[in-house]
Order: sequence, then structure tokens, then C-alpha cells
Amino acid sequence: MRVAVVGATGMVGNVMLEVLEERNFPISELIPVASERSVGKEIHYKGTPYKIVSLSDAVSMQPDIALFSAGGDTSLEWAPKFAEAGTTVIDNSSAWRMDPDKKLVVPEINAKALTKNDKIIANPNCSTIQLVLALAPLHDKYKMKRVVVSTYQSVSGTGVKAVQQLENEINGVEGEMAYPYPIGKNALPHCDVFLENGYTKEEMKLAREPQKILDDRTFSVTATAVRIPTAGGHSEAVNVQFENDFNLEDIRTILSQTEGIVVQDNTDTNTYPMPIYAHGKDDVFVGRIRRDETQPNTLNMWVVADNLRKGAATNAIQIAEYLNSNELV
Repeated sequence: MRVAVVGATGMVGNVMLEVLEERNFPISELIPVASERSVGKEIHYKGTPYKIVSLSDAVSMQPDIALFSAGGDTSLEWAPKFAEAGTTVIDNSSAWRMDPDKKLVVPEINAKALTKNDKIIANPNCSTIQLVLALAPLHDKYKMKRVVVSTYQSVSGTGVKAVQQLENEINGVEGEMAYPYPIGKNALPHCDVFLENGYTKEEMKLAREPQKILDDRTFSVTATAVRIPTAGGHSEAVNVQFENDFNLEDIRTILSQTEGIVVQDNTDTNTYPMPIYAHGKDDVFVGRIRRDETQPNTLNMWVVADNLRKGAATNAIQIAEYLNSNELV
């Protein structure tokens, strides 16, 4: 398998390389791709140096798969060029997610919809992935009506400049600001840009992407996305109203039997998910499972995942693994 990693020097690109190595993905040739200023520099993979190439050179090399994590503008311009060359693109940006002709995939949920004809495949938003992985099995059993989600998102979701801003503030160093305000000792109800309806793009991704992934528009999602001063890992307070009533133990059993989910839910021992313990892991952690006592058939839960792994790199590579194992590339 000839694999290009587009955005190989970025935060998610680095994690993609780590996950490819950890999962021993079958690579016959690695093609690291980055911006023009990085072309010719070297990265190391499995102890071997590889020279970074340009996007145009990478297209001409016709890789089997291209893992994209270089921003929406780059994806819009270059993903079709790779696809025309016969490469299957798995794109981590928001560029193709809501395109009706492109699949939006969380492998545990809807990978079976993929075919050889899908040459550009969208990786969902990091917050969406962990949310929908927890919701999908419950929706199958109890039928969701409405979801209210409040996120607590780490600065790594913004990028390296935001991580540096937080580190600078912790160390009392003046530097470039990724946010309009300090993030240390603060919480910003502002993830991505504001839209005309008063929501941010991040909040609207959470509203729309689950419906597409589950191929169901009979339920609705409303979100408030908040940036907090954690270095990695996104957390979500999730309130779900179902059409049918449920038993809490059944909820725990369903979730614990779901691939990719780990239930951490014991208030007697203060056992609940936290981003500090999700760091470096590929699972989605669910806890604080309890009934909403203010209205019928409604559940509260707390969902945590490493946003750079399952929320980005790992999900993309799981898609690649599915394509490879099912001979779709």
C-alpha cells in the first residue's frame, strides 16, 4: 500500500504517522507531503528518513491512499486531483463533510457504505466522532428525538499556535495569540467562527454531521462549544431525549458492548472519564450515566476522547484499514 500523508508536519499529521506505525498499517511506500517551505526536509517513520515532497509531486506518484490533514482550502483544491489520479483520499478537513456526494464515515458505524467508487471520503469533526459513537447504539435501541450537547474542547483542537499560547500563559511569556482572549484560567464559548444564526461553525458541525453519519434526520442536535485550557482531549456533556424509555443498566451494557467505547461509570469510586486519562488512547470514554429527572425518556452522560487520535488521525486510519481489508483500493 502506497500511502501519502498530506500535512505530515502538522499536529494531526504527526499523530497520523504515529498511529500508522502503532497499528502496523501495511505501507510499501510512505509519501510525506507538506507545504512548499517544508519540501526537501526529512521526517522519520519507523526509524527511516523520508523526504517531504510537494503536492504536485505526490499526485504524480499516484499513491493508493492519501490521508489529508492540511486544511479545507488545500483539500478543496488538491483532493480532486489525487482522486483523478486514482488515489483514494481520506480527508480530515471540513471541506467535503456535508457534500451530498461524499461519504462521512465513522468506521464502527457506517464503513459498510463505502465502495471502490468513493475516491474522496470525509473524516467527521473531532467532537462529532466521539459524540456519534456513543449515540449510535442507543439510537438503534431507543430512537433519539433530541440531543443537547455542551463541549469542553482542548486547545489542541485549534492547532499548534493555540497550544503555544496556553504554554506561554502558564509560563508568563508574551507571544502570539491564537484566540482573541487569554485561554489560561479561562473558558471561551467560541470554537471556530461565528455564523449569521449566532452559532459557531463547530456547533453547526455537531448539529448536522450526526444526521448524515446515521443517515437519519428524524432527530435534532443543538450544541454549545467551549474552549478550555486543557492541552489535549475533548469532553462533552450530552443530554439525549429518546422516543422510548430505557433502563440505566441496559444503557451501560449496550455502551460497554459497543466497539470503541469504554464505560467508566462508578460514582462510589469517583470513576468517570477525564481528558488527562484519554490522552494517547483510541477509545471513547463514557460515564456519569444518569437519568434526566426533569423530563421523560431522557439521559445524561459525559463523553471524552483524545481529539487528535479517535477524533482525527485514528478514525482516518481505521477508514484506510477498512478499505484495505475489503479490497476497496
